[in-house]
Amino acid sequence: MPGSDELYPPAQYGWGWVLLAFGILALLIVGAWLVIALTKQRRSADRLGIEQPQLLTGDVLSQLRVEYLDRVQQIETDYREKRLSPRNANLELSRVVRTFVNEYSGLEAPVLALDDLVSRGVHPALIDAMRRHYYPSIFRQGPPIDPLAGAEAARTVVRSWH
Repeated sequence: MPGSDELYPPAQYGWGWVLLAFGILALLIVGAWLVIALTKQRRSADRLGIEQPQLLTGDVLSQLRVEYLDRVQQIETDYREKRLSPRNANLELSRVVRTFVNEYSGLEAPVLALDDLVSRGVHPALIDAMRRHYYPSIFRQGPPIDPLAGAEAARTVVRSWH
């Protein structure tokens, strides 16, 4: 093969490419540090059993209350018009109240049993509604509790939840 016998040095990157590589590396390190720092606080608070308060403005909270009071009214209307049985009306009221508590305070009320809610020291209105209206209607054999009383208990929870 024709050619020269000289050796050529490897091509060198320009200084701009080196700075770009260091900049990208620095951004990745800072991003990883932020993810670790922000999730570490939440994990340590979760381990200690401290609930992270959600920062909601008063206007959002009042809108949330109005929305859930409307849902309770709709369930009561469906029951009165015989579209829901008493047992299903109480089941829906329980779901609505638990979802409201979850959205308002971040407490995972939809997946917690009554004993779990009691042990966490939640607002007495929720415990009372669950114990007197929803649990007996949903789980007890025999006739369910009147859903109209359950609807009033749900309104009390929504209005009084801190």
